[in-house]
Amino acid sequence: MSLTDLINVGIKDAMKEKNEARKRTLRAIKAQLLLLKTSGNDVEITETQEIKLLQKMVKERQDSYSIYIQQKRDDLAKPEKEEMDIIKEFLPQQMSEGELTAALKGIIAQTGASSMKDMGKVMGMASKEFAGKADGKMISSIVKSLLA
Repeated sequence: MSLTDLINVGIKDAMKEKNEARKRTLRAIKAQLLLLKTSGNDVEITETQEIKLLQKMVKERQDSYSIYIQQKRDDLAKPEKEEMDIIKEFLPQQMSEGELTAALKGIIAQTGASSMKDMGKVMGMASKEFAGKADGKMISSIVKSLLA
C-alpha cells in the first residue's frame, strides 16, 4: 500500500474516531504529497522522496516545538509535538546509535578513510545508505568521533 493510500485510510479512520490532531496531521501530509506530485514532473513519487518529505515535516515541527518550549508556550508546543509523533509513524524505524556506529565503522573501512580529510567520502556513502534511517547530525557526529 502506498503512502498516499495509507494517509487516505488514516484520514477516514481519524474522522470516524473524531481524532482532530491525527486528522489535521494526515491532511497536512496529504497536501504536501499533492504539492510534490504537481510540482512539474509527471513521474511517480519515489519512496525516497516520500521519506525526505516526511523528514522535512518532522524537522519543521521539531524546530517550532523547540522555539515554543523556550518561550514557555505549552499551548502551542503541544500540537507541534502531537503532529511530530504522528508523522514519525510513517517514517522507517530509526537506527540506534550503536547500530549506526557499527555500520559507519564498516563504511570507514570500506573507503579507507583515516583522517578528517576523508570525512566527505564517508559522509557521502553514509548519507545515501542511511537515508531515512538515521539523522544526518547524528551520522556526522559519529563520523567525526571515529575519524578523530
